[in-house]
Amino acid sequence: MDKIYFIVNPNAKNGSCREIWRNIEKNLSEIKIPFLAFFTECSGHATELAKSIALNANGKPITIAAVGGDGTLHEVVNGTANIPNVTLGFIPGGSGNDFSRGFAIPKKAAAALRLLIENHSRATQFIDLGKIQHNELQETYFMNNMGVGFDAVVAKEANESEMKRLLNRVSLGRLVYVYILIKKLLTYRCIPVQISVDGKEYKYDAAWFVTVSNQQYYGGGMKIAPDALPDDGLLDVTVVHNLSRWKLLLIFISVFWGKHTLFREVEQFTGRSISIQSEHKVLTHADGEVIGYTPLQIQACPKALKIVSGTRKAGPIEELKIDDCH
Repeated sequence: MDKIYFIVNPNAKNGSCREIWRNIEKNLSEIKIPFLAFFTECSGHATELAKSIALNANGKPITIAAVGGDGTLHEVVNGTANIPNVTLGFIPGGSGNDFSRGFAIPKKAAAALRLLIENHSRATQFIDLGKIQHNELQETYFMNNMGVGFDAVVAKEANESEMKRLLNRVSLGRLVYVYILIKKLLTYRCIPVQISVDGKEYKYDAAWFVTVSNQQYYGGGMKIAPDALPDDGLLDVTVVHNLSRWKLLLIFISVFWGKHTLFREVEQFTGRSISIQSEHKVLTHADGEVIGYTPLQIQACPKALKIVSGTRKAGPIEELKIDDCH
């Protein structure tokens, strides 16, 4: 097997990712798999490392595996999004791990490593990405989802929360999203937004949030887009609007089973090109990482990323070119 390049976030899940990596390193040495490991030192470092590794391969096919949480993987994706010679693997070591949930990657590091090594040749899958144009000329890719409004506020506080660090110590870090959601529910004010989906306009006077999804899960297991397929060339838009605070809480309880779509205040669309605008700037996240504010232009990037996946289930796919996104 060719050399695997690992990008490790040693601080993921309160530093427990260090122990995960030590076990992975031991396993790799025992079975004599060639590898190189790089360790992130700050926010954005994984993007720089991934891009450098990919470009230095000079077009030769390589495998880069992220070891950490969805935030680490998000950075690696943004470092390799336009470099076609990369296959991306993932060893989950964070608290949410929605990517591994959506692509049947085992929770346990040893099993995820086994998938990466033993099944590499037959477990690869091309998936779509979403590309966000924001802050005028800036571009950010997402592999899971992005959101505007309430869920971005919750994501921001969760990432900064001391409680998340405490809950991570007992492997309950994803519960912090529920705690902060209830806390912010009491003070958050709804926003007016205008959305365009493939040229069709929608206006909402009191939206709680808008999410654009590439796969089903977000927020540590919430099934926000139950019908989303990561390889159909489309993005799934979910709008929650015009409802009371307590009904929103009910919707968030139901979202773990994907039943929130039964409420009339929840609307869903699919499309390739989406814009989100608002009178005032509204906080935005991509894969749970805050990236800035509205206005936004979002585009589906068909088959833009090759990953090692535990599932190869495909949706009804048209022949679409990766270049459609560039």
